[in-house]
Amino acid sequence: MPVVESFTLDHNKVIAPYVRVAGNEKHALGSVVEKYDLRLLQPNVDAIPTAALHTLEHLLAFGLREELDGVIDISPMGCRTGFYLILWDNRDPKTIATALTRVLERVVDATDVPAVTPLECGNYRDHSLFSAKEYARQVLAAGISTDAFSRQVV
Repeated sequence: MPVVESFTLDHNKVIAPYVRVAGNEKHALGSVVEKYDLRLLQPNVDAIPTAALHTLEHLLAFGLREELDGVIDISPMGCRTGFYLILWDNRDPKTIATALTRVLERVVDATDVPAVTPLECGNYRDHSLFSAKEYARQVLAAGISTDAFSRQVV
């Protein structure tokens, strides 16, 4: 049976919000791809409603690309407690946490959501900027840790 890293994580012991390296792959030619767990809410305690999660996805997709070079993808977790960020090369979790903090600060001040027309988005009606801002405020108030199991807030 294949090993899926996120299913080996003890979700009862993590303390959100945090950023952690969730895996990396090195190609034979030397290219490195790294995956980060951007956990916004405590697993099995809370979940972000789909409209807020969808809006955060759009805002993070643009915002993290403005903050970090080499972003491949940002995708919501199925459990709706955070996102996976996939990047080229290895990064320090503090760099990612700092970038995420800056983007969430911009979310709080956002006046619109990018790419929400039927042409650009497959579910353009399912957004809530108000709710996305509320979850961004909640995460910022708690602070983002660089350790999944102890609070080391950036």
